[in-house]
Amino acid sequence: MNIKRILKWSASVIFLGLVVWFCVAYWTSTNDCEQYNAVPTNPMKAIVYCEYGFANLKLKDIEKPAPADNEVLVRIRASSVNPADMICKGGARIVTGLRKPKVTRLGTDFAGTVEAVGKNVTKFKPGDDVFGGKTGAFAQYVCVREDRGIALKPANITFEQAGSVGIAGITALQGLRDKGKIRSGQKILINGASGGVGTFAVQIAKSFGTEVTGVCSTRNLEMVRSIGADRVTDYTKEDFTRTDQRYDVIFDNIQNHSFSERRAILNPNGICVMAGVGGSGASGGQILGVLAGEANAYLCSRFTSQKFLTFLAQFSQKDLNVLADLMKSGQLTPVIDRTYKLSELPDAFRYLEQGHARGKVVISVE
Repeated sequence: MNIKRILKWSASVIFLGLVVWFCVAYWTSTNDCEQYNAVPTNPMKAIVYCEYGFANLKLKDIEKPAPADNEVLVRIRASSVNPADMICKGGARIVTGLRKPKVTRLGTDFAGTVEAVGKNVTKFKPGDDVFGGKTGAFAQYVCVREDRGIALKPANITFEQAGSVGIAGITALQGLRDKGKIRSGQKILINGASGGVGTFAVQIAKSFGTEVTGVCSTRNLEMVRSIGADRVTDYTKEDFTRTDQRYDVIFDNIQNHSFSERRAILNPNGICVMAGVGGSGASGGQILGVLAGEANAYLCSRFTSQKFLTFLAQFSQKDLNVLADLMKSGQLTPVIDRTYKLSELPDAFRYLEQGHARGKVVISVE
């Protein structure tokens, strides 16, 4: 058997193996939705979805959780929607489940009041107002480990504002501070400055003493100025990559420019932090395209003095406390576009999907 025949036979075997794997993975892709058929003994309202699509988001009575010894039970007052929640559309099925979603609860950001604590909890007590992040936050209650994604809510911030911080605030803080290494006196450009992450990024960058340029549309220019941007660029009238300005850090929430275009406006040792995945309305194919662009930019930058970095934000109690201190001091005020009821979550998703939200879209939990 010659080499060509061996290679052809091997390729056929690999292809057949992938087809078999896909079929098996598809038909075994299931979830635990049968648990929701039982009548809960201690009910709470929560959003569940057993099939992909906004129309399949259901507000149901499910069992209220009880805190473990090291957990805090929070009565949620507000949450918020994030592009990551768009997995309910089914655009990332290779990760979330080919036929049905593996995880049937949605939501991460929350703000509310501690109702009960486990016997080993020392940092929080019933009656404390808190905020943070935990999967399944589109519900009336959530249990959170006391040393994880939870912190005391500043008194000068509403539940709606605190409930919008979670993913967006952590992403902006860790992206700018840990990846961008920002410091006082630097020039920072924030692409997508009017969105959920962008409005936090503008204010956090200013708290570090930097000079901030925000990129947004015409309707959002004044809002971005009002939260601290020193300069604003209207992307409908001006391409921010075609300028004599040079920046120490680009915080890119949109990633709608090439590696070479962004590199041209970075200082010799500048850093581009790639924080977005193509916008809230991105399809699965678009997301894959953006991820491929991130990988290309990262690899290309290995051969230059400029760095292009991507990252996944991680909830940290320490960083939630940093955000709380910024809000307490008045250096950070969450920007809220619209508020929906928990029962109106599909409408909130459809609005976010349009890609024009100014700041955060909040969910009020009755």
